[in-house]
Amino acid sequence: MVRTRLSDLVKERLGTFGLVAPSIAQCAVGSALAWIIAIQLLGHPRPFFAPISVLICVGVGLGQRLRRLVELVVGVSLGVGVGDLLVSWIGSGAWQLGLVVALAMAVAVLLNSGALFVAQAGSSAVLVAALVPGEDAGGLDRMADALTGGIIGIAAVALLPASPFAIAAKHLSGVLDALSTVMERAAEAIEKRDADLAAEALDEARATQAAVEEFEAALATSKEIAMISPLHWHRRARLARYETAALPVDLALRNARVLSRRTLASLGEASPPPAALAEAMREVSEAALLLQLELGAGREPTLAQQALLAVAARERPDGLGFSAHVIIAQLRSVVVDLLQATGMGHEEATAALTPLDGPNGANAKNEANEANDEAAQRR
Repeated sequence: MVRTRLSDLVKERLGTFGLVAPSIAQCAVGSALAWIIAIQLLGHPRPFFAPISVLICVGVGLGQRLRRLVELVVGVSLGVGVGDLLVSWIGSGAWQLGLVVALAMAVAVLLNSGALFVAQAGSSAVLVAALVPGEDAGGLDRMADALTGGIIGIAAVALLPASPFAIAAKHLSGVLDALSTVMERAAEAIEKRDADLAAEALDEARATQAAVEEFEAALATSKEIAMISPLHWHRRARLARYETAALPVDLALRNARVLSRRTLASLGEASPPPAALAEAMREVSEAALLLQLELGAGREPTLAQQALLAVAARERPDGLGFSAHVIIAQLRSVVVDLLQATGMGHEEATAALTPLDGPNGANAKNEANEANDEAAQRR
């Protein structure tokens, strides 16, 4: 067991390294080039802002590099400007440094509350205040170094790009895996009448929001790389499928949380959900994995769509308690969400569902709709 977990951990780390390796190469090559260009072409003796700009613009994580470039250059300019102005009046020292940093960051907050913008203004002011005037290049030279590094960083992203498709695929895979696991555990809890399994499903569902947010950041980065790099312009159509799936998959997970919570509650009632409901949950779990595989292969998710349509067309079991009706209504919402993730329109996906009639069914449907509205507001 320990060996298996260690093997899985090593595979996970290697997979993560494979995703960030291009960014590491971009940082290394870009930093060296920015240093050489600033020295050889601009004639700056110590252009430390040039490689720093590359590192901040490229980074090794996910984020919006173009926005970081703008914030970097403006932040550096602000910090250098405030720093140079004050140091020329009050000189250098501990209290002068504190005053320069406070004023530079205060002005940055008033202009833009972005963390990078404020931090860069403060750190630039520190460097200016800590260097004795005349020891280093002036403010305009530092601003030119920052701009040079930013341009080199964007060029590195364009010419040494990570695969935008691989980034989006890996993170959506994590989201769909989580959804599949929640549905599978909820189904098993119903089959075994096991409240502990239902609680595990609920815990798993509650922990999924971080994966959704990581996927959204990864998708933004992937779209940016595809826009910047000519090498990946042809992948925009494949990325469009992930963009289509982003919001519906998020909503499917939110609905799965409500479903798992109701599953746990239902196991304490006199009329627990029938095994047929667990079977439908398991089919949705498998459809989520099919969606993951088809999108990862760059294909239209037709098999996943067919599997979901089969669940949508299922007849509702008879003799259900209130909680079971709620679970069914919530499961139907998950099916509609995933059908939309395959590219189907909302009206067409909703029309594929069998009618949900009866007083309990109507009440359950109303509760599910309220849960959906609450999820949309939280978003």
